[in-house]
Parts: sequence; structure tokens; C-alpha cells
Amino acid sequence: MDLSHSNFDFLGKRKLALGVSGVLLLASIVSLIISGLKLGIDFTGGTLLEVGYEQAVDLNSVREVLREAEYGDSVVQHFGSSKEILIRLPLREGLTTADLSNQVMDRLNAAENPGEMLRVEFVGPQVGDELTEDGGLALLYSMFGILIYVAWRFEYKFALGSVAALAHDVILTLGIFSVLQLEFDLTVLAAVLAVIGYSLNDTIVVYDRIRENFRKIRKATPDHVVNVSLNQTLSRTLMTSLTTLLVLIALAMLGGEIIHNFSLALIAGVVVGTYSSIYIASPVVLGLGVTQEDLMEPEKEGADFDMGS
Repeated sequence: MDLSHSNFDFLGKRKLALGVSGVLLLASIVSLIISGLKLGIDFTGGTLLEVGYEQAVDLNSVREVLREAEYGDSVVQHFGSSKEILIRLPLREGLTTADLSNQVMDRLNAAENPGEMLRVEFVGPQVGDELTEDGGLALLYSMFGILIYVAWRFEYKFALGSVAALAHDVILTLGIFSVLQLEFDLTVLAAVLAVIGYSLNDTIVVYDRIRENFRKIRKATPDHVVNVSLNQTLSRTLMTSLTTLLVLIALAMLGGEIIHNFSLALIAGVVVGTYSSIYIASPVVLGLGVTQEDLMEPEKEGADFDMGS
């Protein structure tokens, strides 16, 4: 797929794109305020139950038993081997950890393949609050670090553009999870942080080409330079995104329930990140008034003297 000589007028559609992004951002923020995120046991607290079996156990059958017992919101996964499983149960009002674990074990032992409880632990809501706070701080610190890095490598207008694109990607990804009420746990938080890195890498590639073309095409307008740069990097952007999406779609379809939401978060982030590197990061830089003078390399002292000699 060679699109290096394409001539799409990306910036001609920037007002429409910014309008669409504004509507989606508003919808995401409203959903996050009204509905919030469906936090998993990592953040809300709950009971962790390890169960051992004499024979290999099918996770789907265990999930079906728990669903019939009205524990459909639990998370079940293999632990160590196919004969051991880990069950994560959210908090239940009026039930202690011992009562909850006993009820679950009674249901599991009524099945054809009874199990033995090996371990039971309680994850308190205080730990969940700490994880929530630490996760939010991790996002803020990463944004601040990126702001400093891009400002140092390019120019402060590019730094603001990259952070605007990253904030756009994070809010939309969180908005998708809020609207669809998908469970948000530590694996999804890790996916959101990975989205920040992916989107930043895509934006930096575009910014590198913009800086290079500003120095080459001296007489062109900033809009023309940015449009040329976006067309020149389009092939690389699409190929990287498509190959990444192929892997993520395979993980979402075949990877099982444990990494399903993780994969969905990355899929949403890759799609949104590819879009934002074209229609958010670059238009914001133009809106801040970037010019050739902002990116010209400083002349070395004594250069005129050397040329005259």
C-alpha cells in the first residue's frame, strides 16, 4: 500500500472532524459523569477464591453455574494449571467473605466435577480506592511527562497539540467503556496507558515529517506543509494501524474472557489514536499559529565568519 504520493485534503475537512470529535467528547464526558465506569473488583474490592479440581475444569461450565446462582458478575480464570481456577467475586451486602465463599463452593460442589477450596482472600474497598487514585495519577503523570518531552524535542505548540490528541483519545476510550458499561479493571487501565504510548508514537512520526517539510518547503503556507506531511506519512500510519488491529481483533475473539475488555480498549484506542494524529494533533498545532520560524535550526556562532574566510 503505497500512499506516499497521495494528495488528500485532510485539512479541508478539519472543521467537520473537530465538530464530530466535539460531539463525541461531550457524549463521553456526560456518560462518565452520569453513568460512570463499571469498575471491576480491582477497584471496588471483593473476594478472591482459589479452587482446585482433580480433573481439568471447563471455565464456561463454572461461569454457567455461577450465573445460575446469580453470581454472573464474577470473573473466572485458570490459575497455574487447567485443574485450578481463580474466582473473583464483587462485594455483596450482608455477606461476609466466609459466607460468600461457602455459598459459591456449595454451588460448585453440586456440579459433576466438585472442587476443593484452596485459598480465600478479601480485597477491601480501601485498596480499591488506592488503586483508583494511583491509576488516575499514572494518567496525569504520563500526560505531564509527554508535554515536557514534546516541548523539548519540537516546540511548545507541538507539545500542546500532542497532549490535546492524547486527552482526546483517553476520554473517548473511557467514554466507550462508560456508554457500553463494560467492566473497567486494571488490565483495561493498562490498555489505556498503552494507547497513550501508541498514539504518541503516531503523532511524533507526523510531527517529525512536519518539521522536516517546514525546513524544506520554505515558501509554502503552514496549511500546505502540514497537508503534504500528512499525505507522506499516511501509508505508514495505515499499515501500522491495520497490522496492530489484526492482532488485537484476534486477541478479542480468541483470547478468552480475561483479556477481552483489554483487547477492546486497545482496538478503540488504536482507531481513535490513528484518527487523532491526523485530525486533532496537526490542526491544533496550526490553530496555535506554528510557522517556519518556530522550527528553523539556530545558526551556529561564527558561521558567517567561516564562510567569509
